[in-house]
Amino acid sequence: EMKVSPIISQTGSFFTLRTLFYGTIYKISLIGSGAAAQVITSNGNHGNYLTIQLGSALGATHDVCFLSGAHLNVVWSMSLSILGRHPWRKVPLYALSHLLGAFLGAATVYLQYYDAIQVFSGGQLLVAGPNATAAIFCSYPAEHLSFWGGLVDQVVATALLLICCLAVVDRRQGRLPNGLAPVLVGALILAIGLSMGSNCGFPLNPARDLGPRLFTFIAGWGEEVFTAGGGWWWIPTVAPFVGGLLGTVIYELLIEVHHLTTVINIKTTHMHTPYLQ
Repeated sequence: EMKVSPIISQTGSFFTLRTLFYGTIYKISLIGSGAAAQVITSNGNHGNYLTIQLGSALGATHDVCFLSGAHLNVVWSMSLSILGRHPWRKVPLYALSHLLGAFLGAATVYLQYYDAIQVFSGGQLLVAGPNATAAIFCSYPAEHLSFWGGLVDQVVATALLLICCLAVVDRRQGRLPNGLAPVLVGALILAIGLSMGSNCGFPLNPARDLGPRLFTFIAGWGEEVFTAGGGWWWIPTVAPFVGGLLGTVIYELLIEVHHLTTVINIKTTHMHTPYLQ
């Protein structure tokens, strides 16, 4: 008898992994990094900072709307696991799916914009300078940003993302009309980008930053993708997890715990309230 892989045999698991992979590669290759490539290689003639943020927000809206069942950020998976709503054993596999999807998404954008990148950069794949193109694929700190400033930036932005997303999916807060949740998530991504994006481009998703960074390292940008900004690369890889944990704890203490209190109060009131004729 043929044995099926445990990953595939679990109901929905294979679909979820496929969705994770597709969701990440779609957002990065066709919308996220693609929007950045269009702006950078055209010297701002075919877009600007706002169009990049709109692209990222619309990509997230699409993913949440049409790719239901997927955790499109491994920080989100971690958050649900902390709350006991998702098995911890699946988190590493989800993270790997994100990383692979992001890596191949960056490769897709590179192939699509290869000619434009070569012309813009003069054939040199640079991380810093007026003709730098590495920022198409992953985040780098602005000149004014300090180490601690970058850490705080990512922790605060990711914490806000998690708090708001947990509120959106919390049915005890009230059921949203069908189709509204993706719009709210997209609007949230846009709001974070417009208010918190100038420091380092609000990566928020560790795989979305590390996957393309690994690609650029292999594709010719070299080790500077890891040494630039004083070794900046690990901040968008680690800080979102810290922010996700902080956001989850804040939501648990300020919102989630009150749901339990409300249920207890309702049951207690029902038990001790006499029947009125």
